[in-house]
Amino acid sequence: MTRLVFLSCLLLALQLSAHPAEAQDFGDALASLLEGEASLTNRALQIIALITVLSLAPGIAVMVTCFPFIVTVLSILRTGLGLQASPPNMLIISLSLFLTFYVMEPVFLEVWEFGLKPVVDEEVSLEIGLLNAIEPFRVFMSARTDPETISRLEDLRSGTGPVSFDPERPRLSVLVPSFMLNEIERAFQIGFLIFLPFLIIDLVVAAILMSMGMMMVPPAVVSLPFKLGFFVIADGWTLVAETLVSGYAAY
Repeated sequence: MTRLVFLSCLLLALQLSAHPAEAQDFGDALASLLEGEASLTNRALQIIALITVLSLAPGIAVMVTCFPFIVTVLSILRTGLGLQASPPNMLIISLSLFLTFYVMEPVFLEVWEFGLKPVVDEEVSLEIGLLNAIEPFRVFMSARTDPETISRLEDLRSGTGPVSFDPERPRLSVLVPSFMLNEIERAFQIGFLIFLPFLIIDLVVAAILMSMGMMMVPPAVVSLPFKLGFFVIADGWTLVAETLVSGYAAY
C-alpha cells in the first residue's frame, strides 16, 4: 500500500510540475497524507504493545505477587495427603489466586490510586503512571526478599559490565528473581513442616502392617483414610490458609 501511494504521488508530482500553485496544494495534501500514515503506524504499535502486555499479565501476576508461595505450599500439601488428583489442579490454582487477591488487595489499591487512576484521568503521562504503579510492587517484594539473595545475583552480574548497585533500591531485573527464589524457599520450608505429620502416620501404619504380617498390603492405601480424617478433624485447610495469609501480615 505504501508503494502504491508513493508511485501515485510521484506521477502526480510530474504532472503538476508545470503548475506551481497546484504543486503547492499537492504538497500540502501529501504532507497531511504522510502525517496520517505516521499516526496510524503509532496507533498500530500501541495496539501491539497493549496486546503484548495483556498476554504477559498472567506471568507478571505470578512473578510479583504471593501466588508462587501459596500454590507451591498447597501442591506440597496435596502430595503429603497422598492424593494425586484431588483437589484438582484447577481448584488448587483458583484457591491460590483468591488467597493471592486477599493478600495483595492493599497493594492493588495503591497501584490503582497512585499509578493507574492518574493516567485514566489524564493527570500524568503513561510513562510516569507506569513507574508509579510499579512502586507498590517494589515495596512489597523488597520487604519479602533476603538482601543476601539480591547481593548474590548482583555479584553474578558484576562480570557483564560496570553497573551501579543500590542495596536500598535494587533493579527489577534483580529484585524479581530474588523475590521468587525466596518465596519458593519459604514454600518448601513450610511444606516440610506440613509433610511431617503425614509421614509419621505413614510410618506408624507401615510398622503395624509389618508386625501383623500384612506385607503385601500397600501402607499408603491404609494410611490414606487416617490422614484424611486427621486433616479434616484439625480443620486443616482453614489452618493452612490462615498460616499462609498471616505470614504476609507483618509486611
